Amino acid sequence: MTDASLASGYRMLLEPPTVDEYRRLRAVSGLSPKTAGQAEGAIAGTWTWRTVRLAGAGGAGPAVAMGRVVGDGGWYFLVADMATLPEHQGRGLGKAVLRSLLAEIRERAEPGAYVTLTADPPGRRLYEAHGFEDVAPARTGMSLLT
Repeated sequence: MTDASLASGYRMLLEPPTVDEYRRLRAVSGLSPKTAGQAEGAIAGTWTWRTVRLAGAGGAGPAVAMGRVVGDGGWYFLVADMATLPEHQGRGLGKAVLRSLLAEIRERAEPGAYVTLTADPPGRRLYEAHGFEDVAPARTGMSLLT
């Protein structure tokens, strides 16, 4: 995905946000807040990242959107941390991040890769528009917080 696919004034980078940016993007966009330690682990343990930044004079301004894929690199991939700051929503940033992440999975993984995610209700339309389907009733999605 090139910067040409983004609205003017933004740049997409194939790198993670900083720990502080990660925490801010999650909290301000409505995702559950995370500690610095959790953010560090997320950044280190990710298969691929996309960070959208304001295109500043120095090349890259503050992070305004992000998304990542956690996975084994073989067949299993989890889309996570899709977040856009509220003042930058509605400009196609989330769509561009998701398309870029999925393109990398298709490029690097063997056919038949399993891509999964857990979404908040407002993200449902975005994911369905890219081919994601509810797993119920054939399967059950579950989670465990420790």
